[in-house]
Amino acid sequence: MDIKLSEDQLEIAKHARRFCENESSIEYVRSMFEDERGFTDEVWGKMADMGWMGMRLPEDYGGLGLGLMDLAVVLEEMGRGVAPGPFFSTVLLAGETLMQAAGEEQKSGYLPGIASGEIKGTLALHEPDSGADPGYIQMEAAEDRGGYLLNGTKIAVPDAHVADFLICAARTRKGRRPDRGVTLFLLDARTPGLTIHLLPTMDGTRKLCAVEFQQVRLGPDAIVGEVHKGWKPLLRALQVAQVGLCAECVGGAQRTMEIATEYARVRIQFDQPIGAFQAVKHRCAQMYVEAESARSVLYWAAWAQDHGSPGEAAMAASVAKVYCSEAYRNCATSAIQVLGGTGFSWEHDIHFYLKRAKANETALGDATYHREQVVRLLEGEAKRKRGKKRS
Repeated sequence: MDIKLSEDQLEIAKHARRFCENESSIEYVRSMFEDERGFTDEVWGKMADMGWMGMRLPEDYGGLGLGLMDLAVVLEEMGRGVAPGPFFSTVLLAGETLMQAAGEEQKSGYLPGIASGEIKGTLALHEPDSGADPGYIQMEAAEDRGGYLLNGTKIAVPDAHVADFLICAARTRKGRRPDRGVTLFLLDARTPGLTIHLLPTMDGTRKLCAVEFQQVRLGPDAIVGEVHKGWKPLLRALQVAQVGLCAECVGGAQRTMEIATEYARVRIQFDQPIGAFQAVKHRCAQMYVEAESARSVLYWAAWAQDHGSPGEAAMAASVAKVYCSEAYRNCATSAIQVLGGTGFSWEHDIHFYLKRAKANETALGDATYHREQVVRLLEGEAKRKRGKKRS
């Protein structure tokens, strides 16, 4: 396993940083924080021109056919700049789910539009009682006249208010286990019976919505993949999305560490920079350790999604989600401590990073959920090893 960035990846990262600094500056972030849409068509179009929407998509569908590591370096720079907009929901939730689960007709119908930036999508997954567990899916899709009737509510759906289509996970067979009876449905955002409400959130750089399904009637052509078998491909897509969130966390952790250390060098107290005091410089050193460690875990997780075994990919995604999200939160809170009263002001940019850190920490499973996943994976591996010894 070689997780060192190639020359091409370093070049991708350089161009991504330049783009974020010029086209998605912190002034743009501040204006989009209060904007209901959360992005402008101009910046979205420029992102599409950079080829970012199609990096993970095969060339047959207008993409570039690159790996997750290539996309991770872009997401790291986007996290560094707290980039707003529906990129994550379209590329890593909707696009990746279609890649993993959809048939040829649906891929041909939607992936080229995602790659070109012409259409936007999202994934309606979480429910009011689900907590941090992405696998808690109880919304029913009842068979009705050769199709399906969907009723229920999905919450915390990213960017649903600007999406052209949604992929909804619903239960077509009664039970609690997600791997038995979950089906994915693809529907237009203007489908009759579908109501979308923008939710008030702490992190205004990523808009979340509640989506209500009231007698939403869908034909069999709306099914993504196979009936009752939507969880496994969805889980693979979620693992990729979790790693994408981790890349954002690493970029954000790096930037908060830089903000804190820059301030510690110029803020004078008792006739010397505050960075000269042990309490401050040790805190900055810890931020550096956490950011660099998180980057190493991220690169392993990104590599594992494309080249590792299914077990390693699942383990790496959960380990990374725990470590990188907590590292980002720790770095953001430490930066505010270093900045003191300045860090609590609306005028300073650091609060955008703390809000994104807290949002990413709970998205797609919090640290407690993923620690449980790590335990289950370790127990499963131990059982397999014991079984081999007996045989």
